[in-house]
Amino acid sequence: MKRLLTSIAFLSFIALSFTGCGVQSIPTQLNEVDAAWSEVLNQYQRRADLIPNLVEVVKGYAKHEKETLESVIAARASATQIKLDAKDLNEANLKKFQQAQDQLKGSLSRLMLVAEQYPNLKADQNFRDLQIQLEGTENRITIARQRYIEQVKIFNNLVSVFPTNIANSFFFHYDKKPQFSVENEGELKKPPTVKF
Repeated sequence: MKRLLTSIAFLSFIALSFTGCGVQSIPTQLNEVDAAWSEVLNQYQRRADLIPNLVEVVKGYAKHEKETLESVIAARASATQIKLDAKDLNEANLKKFQQAQDQLKGSLSRLMLVAEQYPNLKADQNFRDLQIQLEGTENRITIARQRYIEQVKIFNNLVSVFPTNIANSFFFHYDKKPQFSVENEGELKKPPTVKF
Protein backbone atom coordinates (compact mmCIF):
# COMPACT_ATOMS: atom_id res chain seq x y z
CA MET A 1 0.00 0.00 0.00
CA LYS A 2 2.82 2.38 0.88
CA ARG A 3 4.51 1.57 -2.40
CA LEU A 4 1.28 2.32 -4.29
CA LEU A 5 0.88 5.70 -2.58
CA THR A 6 4.51 6.56 -3.29
CA SER A 7 4.03 5.63 -6.94
CA ILE A 8 0.88 7.74 -7.19
CA ALA A 9 2.62 10.70 -5.57
CA PHE A 10 5.60 10.31 -7.90
CA LEU A 11 3.37 10.08 -10.98
CA SER A 12 1.40 13.11 -9.84
CA PHE A 13 4.63 15.04 -9.39
CA ILE A 14 5.81 14.04 -12.88
CA ALA A 15 2.42 14.94 -14.40
CA LEU A 16 2.46 18.34 -12.71
CA SER A 17 6.02 18.95 -13.85
CA PHE A 18 5.26 18.19 -17.48
CA THR A 19 1.87 19.86 -17.71
CA GLY A 20 2.88 22.97 -15.80
CA CYS A 21 -0.34 22.99 -13.79
CA GLY A 22 0.44 26.21 -12.02
CA VAL A 23 4.16 25.65 -11.57
CA GLN A 24 4.86 28.64 -13.80
CA SER A 25 1.54 30.41 -13.83
CA ILE A 26 1.25 30.88 -10.04
CA PRO A 27 4.60 32.71 -9.61
CA THR A 28 3.96 34.67 -12.81
CA GLN A 29 0.58 35.79 -11.52
CA LEU A 30 2.08 36.66 -8.14
CA ASN A 31 4.41 39.01 -10.01
CA GLU A 32 1.37 40.54 -11.73
CA VAL A 33 -0.30 41.11 -8.35
CA ASP A 34 2.87 42.76 -7.01
CA ALA A 35 3.11 45.00 -10.07
CA ALA A 36 -0.56 45.99 -9.81
CA TRP A 37 -0.11 46.80 -6.11
CA SER A 38 2.92 48.96 -6.91
CA GLU A 39 0.79 50.94 -9.36
CA VAL A 40 -1.89 51.44 -6.68
CA LEU A 41 0.77 52.80 -4.31
CA ASN A 42 2.20 54.98 -7.07
CA GLN A 43 -1.15 56.65 -7.68
CA TYR A 44 -1.83 57.18 -3.98
CA GLN A 45 1.63 58.76 -3.66
CA ARG A 46 0.85 61.04 -6.61
CA ARG A 47 -2.26 62.23 -4.76
CA ALA A 48 -0.29 62.76 -1.55
CA ASP A 49 2.31 64.80 -3.45
CA LEU A 50 -0.35 67.14 -4.88
CA ILE A 51 -1.91 67.94 -1.52
CA PRO A 52 0.71 70.36 -0.06
CA ASN A 53 0.48 72.55 -3.17
CA LEU A 54 -3.31 72.49 -3.06
CA VAL A 55 -3.35 73.40 0.64
CA GLU A 56 -0.97 76.32 0.05
CA VAL A 57 -3.15 77.77 -2.71
CA VAL A 58 -6.30 77.44 -0.61
CA LYS A 59 -4.56 79.00 2.43
CA GLY A 60 -4.09 82.23 0.52
CA TYR A 61 -7.84 82.62 -0.01
CA ALA A 62 -9.44 80.85 2.91
CA LYS A 63 -7.34 81.74 5.93
CA HIS A 64 -10.19 81.20 8.39
CA GLU A 65 -10.77 77.63 7.15
CA LYS A 66 -7.90 76.51 9.35
CA GLU A 67 -9.71 73.42 10.71
CA THR A 68 -10.39 72.04 7.22
CA LEU A 69 -6.80 72.67 6.10
CA GLU A 70 -5.41 71.02 9.23
CA SER A 71 -7.72 68.05 8.68
CA VAL A 72 -6.34 67.56 5.16
CA ILE A 73 -2.75 67.86 6.37
CA ALA A 74 -3.34 65.38 9.21
CA ALA A 75 -5.11 62.91 6.92
CA ARG A 76 -2.25 63.12 4.40
CA ALA A 77 0.29 62.49 7.17
CA SER A 78 -1.68 59.48 8.36
CA ALA A 79 -2.10 58.06 4.86
CA THR A 80 1.57 58.43 3.96
CA GLN A 81 2.76 56.83 7.21
CA ILE A 82 1.25 53.49 6.26
CA LYS A 83 3.79 51.72 4.09
CA LEU A 84 2.32 48.49 2.78
CA ASP A 85 4.61 46.37 0.67
CA ALA A 86 3.10 43.68 -1.55
CA LYS A 87 4.56 40.91 0.62
CA ASP A 88 2.83 42.38 3.69
CA LEU A 89 -0.62 42.40 2.12
CA ASN A 90 -3.18 40.75 4.33
CA GLU A 91 -6.77 41.58 5.27
CA ALA A 92 -5.88 43.61 8.38
CA ASN A 93 -3.07 45.63 6.77
CA LEU A 94 -5.10 46.35 3.65
CA LYS A 95 -8.03 47.49 5.79
CA LYS A 96 -5.82 49.95 7.73
CA PHE A 97 -4.35 51.23 4.48
CA GLN A 98 -7.78 51.63 2.91
CA GLN A 99 -9.18 53.44 5.97
CA ALA A 100 -6.31 55.96 5.92
CA GLN A 101 -6.79 56.57 2.19
CA ASP A 102 -10.56 56.94 2.63
CA GLN A 103 -10.02 59.46 5.42
CA LEU A 104 -7.71 61.47 3.16
CA LYS A 105 -10.22 61.36 0.32
CA GLY A 106 -12.96 62.60 2.66
CA SER A 107 -10.79 65.49 3.87
CA LEU A 108 -10.01 66.45 0.29
CA SER A 109 -13.71 66.41 -0.56
CA ARG A 110 -14.39 68.79 2.33
CA LEU A 111 -11.56 71.04 1.12
CA MET A 112 -13.07 71.16 -2.37
CA LEU A 113 -16.45 72.09 -0.89
CA VAL A 114 -14.80 74.93 1.04
CA ALA A 115 -13.14 76.10 -2.18
CA GLU A 116 -16.56 76.36 -3.82
CA GLN A 117 -17.38 79.20 -1.38
CA TYR A 118 -14.53 81.38 -2.66
CA PRO A 119 -15.07 82.69 -6.21
CA ASN A 120 -11.57 84.16 -6.39
CA LEU A 121 -10.07 80.83 -5.41
CA LYS A 122 -12.10 78.97 -8.03
CA ALA A 123 -10.82 81.48 -10.61
CA ASP A 124 -7.17 81.02 -9.58
CA GLN A 125 -5.30 79.18 -12.36
CA ASN A 126 -3.04 77.32 -9.90
CA PHE A 127 -6.05 76.04 -7.99
CA ARG A 128 -7.82 74.96 -11.18
CA ASP A 129 -4.69 73.17 -12.42
CA LEU A 130 -4.27 71.38 -9.09
CA GLN A 131 -7.96 70.48 -9.01
CA ILE A 132 -7.73 68.98 -12.51
CA GLN A 133 -4.60 67.04 -11.55
CA LEU A 134 -6.30 65.78 -8.40
CA GLU A 135 -9.40 64.68 -10.31
CA GLY A 136 -7.17 62.89 -12.83
CA THR A 137 -5.29 61.21 -10.02
CA GLU A 138 -8.52 59.99 -8.44
CA ASN A 139 -9.42 58.42 -11.79
CA ARG A 140 -5.97 56.83 -12.00
CA ILE A 141 -6.39 55.45 -8.47
CA THR A 142 -9.70 53.89 -9.50
CA ILE A 143 -8.13 52.28 -12.56
CA ALA A 144 -5.10 51.04 -10.60
CA ARG A 145 -7.38 49.53 -7.97
CA GLN A 146 -9.46 47.83 -10.67
CA ARG A 147 -6.31 46.33 -12.19
CA TYR A 148 -5.16 45.14 -8.77
CA ILE A 149 -8.57 43.59 -8.09
CA GLU A 150 -8.46 41.73 -11.41
CA GLN A 151 -4.90 40.44 -10.87
CA VAL A 152 -5.76 39.27 -7.35
CA LYS A 153 -8.85 37.49 -8.67
CA ILE A 154 -6.71 35.60 -11.18
CA PHE A 155 -4.09 34.77 -8.54
CA ASN A 156 -6.68 33.63 -6.00
CA ASN A 157 -8.23 31.36 -8.61
CA LEU A 158 -4.84 29.84 -9.40
CA VAL A 159 -4.07 29.04 -5.75
CA SER A 160 -7.54 27.78 -4.87
CA VAL A 161 -9.09 26.14 -7.95
CA PHE A 162 -8.25 22.71 -9.36
CA PRO A 163 -5.84 21.76 -10.95
CA THR A 164 -3.45 24.64 -10.20
CA ASN A 165 -4.27 24.48 -6.50
CA ILE A 166 -2.50 21.10 -6.45
CA ALA A 167 0.72 22.72 -7.66
CA ASN A 168 0.23 25.44 -5.04
CA SER A 169 -0.16 22.87 -2.27
CA PHE A 170 2.88 20.87 -3.47
CA PHE A 171 5.29 23.69 -4.26
CA PHE A 172 4.27 27.12 -3.04
CA HIS A 173 1.71 27.14 -0.19
CA TYR A 174 0.48 30.64 -1.09
CA ASP A 175 -2.60 32.00 0.61
CA LYS A 176 -5.23 33.98 -1.24
CA LYS A 177 -4.47 37.70 -1.52
CA PRO A 178 -6.83 40.25 0.07
CA GLN A 179 -9.10 42.45 -2.00
CA PHE A 180 -10.24 46.02 -1.55
CA SER A 181 -13.64 46.16 0.07
CA VAL A 182 -16.40 48.71 0.26
CA GLU A 183 -16.80 49.87 3.82
CA ASN A 184 -20.29 50.60 5.10
CA GLU A 185 -22.06 49.27 2.02
CA GLY A 186 -25.45 50.28 3.41
CA GLU A 187 -24.39 53.91 3.60
CA LEU A 188 -23.57 53.97 -0.10
CA LYS A 189 -27.26 54.08 -0.92
CA LYS A 190 -27.80 57.38 0.94
CA PRO A 191 -26.39 60.66 -0.38
CA PRO A 192 -23.64 62.13 1.85
CA THR A 193 -24.56 64.91 4.29
CA VAL A 194 -22.43 68.02 4.00
CA LYS A 195 -22.10 70.11 7.18
CA PHE A 196 -20.01 73.19 7.84
